[in-house]
Amino acid sequence: MEKFEGYIFTALCSTNFLVSCLLFSKITREQREPYMDEIFHVRQAQKYCYGKFNEWDPMITTLPGLYLASVGVIKPVVWLVDLTGKVVCSTAMLRFINLLFNCGILYLLYLIICKLHLKEKTKTASRRVLSALSLSTFPVLYFFNFLYYTDAGSTFFILFTYLMTLYGCHKASALLGVFAIFFRQTNIIWVAFCAATVVANKMDETWRTEQSKKKDDKLPCQIPFSVSGVKRVMRFLLEFLTTANHVKAVTLVAWPYILVAVGFIAFIVLNDGIVIGDRTSHEACLNFPQLFYFFSFALFFSIPTSLCYHRAIRFLQTLKKQPLLYLVITGLCLLLVWKFTFVHKYLLADNRHFPFYVWKRIFQKHEAVRFALIPAYVFAAWNFVDTLKSRSLFWILAFLVCLLAATVPQKLLEFRYFIVPYLLYRLHMPLPSLTRLVLEFLLYTAVNAATLYIFVNKTFQWPNSPAVQRFMW
Repeated sequence: MEKFEGYIFTALCSTNFLVSCLLFSKITREQREPYMDEIFHVRQAQKYCYGKFNEWDPMITTLPGLYLASVGVIKPVVWLVDLTGKVVCSTAMLRFINLLFNCGILYLLYLIICKLHLKEKTKTASRRVLSALSLSTFPVLYFFNFLYYTDAGSTFFILFTYLMTLYGCHKASALLGVFAIFFRQTNIIWVAFCAATVVANKMDETWRTEQSKKKDDKLPCQIPFSVSGVKRVMRFLLEFLTTANHVKAVTLVAWPYILVAVGFIAFIVLNDGIVIGDRTSHEACLNFPQLFYFFSFALFFSIPTSLCYHRAIRFLQTLKKQPLLYLVITGLCLLLVWKFTFVHKYLLADNRHFPFYVWKRIFQKHEAVRFALIPAYVFAAWNFVDTLKSRSLFWILAFLVCLLAATVPQKLLEFRYFIVPYLLYRLHMPLPSLTRLVLEFLLYTAVNAATLYIFVNKTFQWPNSPAVQRFMW
């Protein structure tokens, strides 16, 4: 990091933390008591603070990573400052842990951007810094920095895991992956993604070697839509995964991730499933439209950095060149929406969450709406893949498989589940121009301002309850 860039980044980190602290103070004054799922998280963390590690709230469905991390930070501070009374492990102090995670997320985002866009080193200092700052304020993630939820810590450890993978520190990466799983069990998918990138790199090397022997300069940079292209890639994948030398080479590098996978399988067997505690609200299903919702979500939040006139024209040209292919894709989407749409009871009943209103005001307007949106889904999916075309084919395949595994089994439409895949998607785009980054930052700032304003000021009450209710992600 150059000195000037370091000074700018440090100043932005300090400013970001100061602004976040001011917002934190306002939100905590308005909502002093635990809200929504905080009720369970705060109560469990306070038990850990008092040394009651053998007591567990059956309503909690995640492992105790958040509570262990909180106690690990708070207890030394309490001892050094000699704090006593209710302030120790209070709701406010527990929430403040997530602000610390947010600072770490900003730094990790910057380091990942520097590593991924190493070839773009010259004249991009301001773009790297602004890109990291903008992503650290990603609205869905940023909102939960002010509440005691698992999202900030979960995202922090997944980004840290991926950073170590990029630097080839696979033992450290696997260990950090374990920490991430302790925050949220489904993070095993993104630990698997880190391992898959190692395999993808080996595949890229093998592919280049084979193509150089055939004197073929074409590299697997784009999704091969032709039948011959798909056959060629499938044949290569089959040969690679069944060749002893290749499997051995991959295993020698990826063995730390394999150990994590074995440990996670043991956990599933002993626990009789992934979810701990209350399992009734977390039933897995094949909810394929979740993938379409994610593509739409990604398109909305990446409009300033991914969408442009030339890309829209290119999509129309692609439709014109391959109408039969897109007709088949549309037909498949119709089938998936028709047969595999599931609606969670919380989505229909809890009017405190934004997805409730998305579903009510869009999807419940008419039965035909969910089918009418399919062309938009197709474009959003095409735009998603097209913005990643600078990455190798095998990396894209690994990412899409993990994205499928992370979204489709979820019955509940919950935007928090989209945080990690969106950040990974956005990080791997080509570094946007300064103008586009400013527009992205303004969009995120506007959404954050509106969200926090609504949470603080637009309170309401249910007819059968005197408690104050607030709108949130």
